[in-house]
Amino acid sequence: MLFHLNITDLMNNHCGIIMAAYVKKAFFVYETDSKYLCRRLLNNPFGVEISCVGIDQLEACLKTENEDIDHVVVAGSVSFIKRVFALAKIGNFGIGLVPLPEQKNLLSCFDLSRNLTTSIDLALQSGVGQFLDLIFCNDKMLLFKATMGRIPLFDATGYSKRFQLLWKAAKQLVKIRLMPFQFTPATGKTVDSCACGCMIIQHYRGTMADSLIGHDSSSIDGKVSLLISAPFSVFAYFKFILGTLGYARREKKLPGTIGYIKSSKITIDSGIKLDVHIDGKRETRTPLHCRVEEKVVRVNLGVNACEKSQASELVKEKVEVGNLPRGKEVHKLQQKQLPLFSVASEDRFKALFVVLRGDARIDDAYITLMLLSTLLATIGLYLNSVAVVIGAMILAPLMAPIVSLAMGLLRRNDELTINSLKKIGLGIFLALAASAFLALLFSHKPITSEMRGRINPSLLDLGIAVLAGIAAAYTKSFKEIMQALAGVAIAVALVPPLAVAGIGLGRGDLHFFNQAFLLFLTNLVGIVFAALFTFRVLGFSPVVKARRSVIFVLLLLALITVPLYISSIRIAKRYHSEKSWQVERFLVNGKYIIIQNTKLSRERKHQVLSLDILAREALSRVDLNLLKDKIKRNFSDNLVIRAKIIYIL
Repeated sequence: MLFHLNITDLMNNHCGIIMAAYVKKAFFVYETDSKYLCRRLLNNPFGVEISCVGIDQLEACLKTENEDIDHVVVAGSVSFIKRVFALAKIGNFGIGLVPLPEQKNLLSCFDLSRNLTTSIDLALQSGVGQFLDLIFCNDKMLLFKATMGRIPLFDATGYSKRFQLLWKAAKQLVKIRLMPFQFTPATGKTVDSCACGCMIIQHYRGTMADSLIGHDSSSIDGKVSLLISAPFSVFAYFKFILGTLGYARREKKLPGTIGYIKSSKITIDSGIKLDVHIDGKRETRTPLHCRVEEKVVRVNLGVNACEKSQASELVKEKVEVGNLPRGKEVHKLQQKQLPLFSVASEDRFKALFVVLRGDARIDDAYITLMLLSTLLATIGLYLNSVAVVIGAMILAPLMAPIVSLAMGLLRRNDELTINSLKKIGLGIFLALAASAFLALLFSHKPITSEMRGRINPSLLDLGIAVLAGIAAAYTKSFKEIMQALAGVAIAVALVPPLAVAGIGLGRGDLHFFNQAFLLFLTNLVGIVFAALFTFRVLGFSPVVKARRSVIFVLLLLALITVPLYISSIRIAKRYHSEKSWQVERFLVNGKYIIIQNTKLSRERKHQVLSLDILAREALSRVDLNLLKDKIKRNFSDNLVIRAKIIYIL
């Protein structure tokens, strides 16, 4: 025989049922709203002997001990069910639950059926009872949840529509305040923080709260599970709301504004007295003493609820409060309206400020790297080598003082601002001088496409600078992603435009210099503005202290968009012009000539049109002059034509 199945063991396993067995007799305890169920219970098809009694009669039976009570079926309000649970602790009888149609929490949390026949079937079964813990808050029994303060969307169910959730969250925002709290788990180590509200959870399946800690919480783990909500700001609040709209995806990592304590007992005290609602009714006030009594009632559960209860093993106490305000942050935030942006912790700000202050100091390494990166970029530009130019971008140290300047402006720190400006100014001077020197040495070298690519700045370049500034400030704010700063430097390319501007100086071409330096200024202003805004969002300044400096940066940003807009229009016109001249045919002195691969650029005061001329017959100087005259009719007088003649057979 290959398999041996022990039916007795399987029947005794709370959820492992193959064939249903039923109790021989049971009491049905009802109240006024559920009395109509007596007839259905009395006429049950399972042969169970039913005695219909009120709660007082059940209490009397337990006191007299004349009746052997082994199983009780109950239907009624939540408070009524709690009274039966309390009696079950004394009488040690099993409980079957018959939910009323409106009791959605009872249905979902105990996995009961809406179908009356099915729910009665489960309630009368024998050997399927699951021993459950009971939680008491100030000696008040908790069946589903206890709440205090405001807990945005913790109790939202899977049936709620997304728009309704957002609207509800927006309405709650007006009333949310962070209040001082003290949480003391069984270990006795008190956690001082502030929060807008808390929720103690027992059986509360199918909700957002369950999705946050359901993987770690059970009705038989011997622990009280406490969720704490503490949004630092309006921004953090909506980030949490939007992030949890898909809360059906169960992730083990808590959102950034949530704390979690799991212990056999928890004491919760608040700076002001708060009402505590237990299972939807106001029952008591803080301070709140929560304790758990392990496996004291035996309840017939649906298969899913039973499996969930058994799946979680007993775990040690958990105190996950790293996301909550601590230390001086508590005093900054409590009893105030939520700020628009978060306030970074003092430790985080100190660590970042030390780094930025170092980045603003001029040292030998900065001078050396600035010269090397500029020389490398200039040579790469002359060689038309993308790889060499990218190497120069990585080597360039200009990003660090620009980010430091943003923080100096935001915090109105004159020392940081001045040091950053000095370092940036020195870097600009070194780059222009080094690249101009190389331009004088290689004055015979032609302009390459890599150079031309940096003398046509547009609004797109400003967009890149802004995004790069956000990325730079963000990576500086978090040590764990500092390595990403090299990628930001490649994306924004600070040194190559300076090298091109220096080449323009060395060649004496002011247009070349102006356009390349405009691109550098675009990057500089865009990064400063974006980094300043990012530091503000990340909470490194409770308020914008240097309003004049910020307004000045905004003014520069607005001013720089004017030439960028003009340049963008010019680029668009040039593109359409080049496209219209991609393939043109001319008849010159009886000879057919095809023009293709046209490119329009600008050097000094002249427009330069580069093109390929395809011809079958030899072209004389007269032919070329006639072709030149025809082409110039479509352009301004200061056009320079550079042509490559290709003879085709």
